[in-house]
Amino acid sequence: MKAVKPMPSLPSDAAAEDFVSTANLADYDLTRFRTMSFELEPKSAALNMRLPESLLAALKAKAREAGIPYTRYVRMILERAIS
Repeated sequence: MKAVKPMPSLPSDAAAEDFVSTANLADYDLTRFRTMSFELEPKSAALNMRLPESLLAALKAKAREAGIPYTRYVRMILERAIS
């Protein structure tokens, strides 16, 4: 079995691009990585809604588990529901 290398610290985009272009990623443990999505579309409309406190608390807890702000988590749920 091949030894797994730890991921190096990548302090800049240039360092990350250089690493990805030259490294064999199969040599590294990527199990702790998570999928990243980028929000490229500008937000031009607002939504204001009233929720039960318990629902808002549950949304915030789920967002914390996902490691994202709760407003982005709500937007992600809405996007998934309509796609």
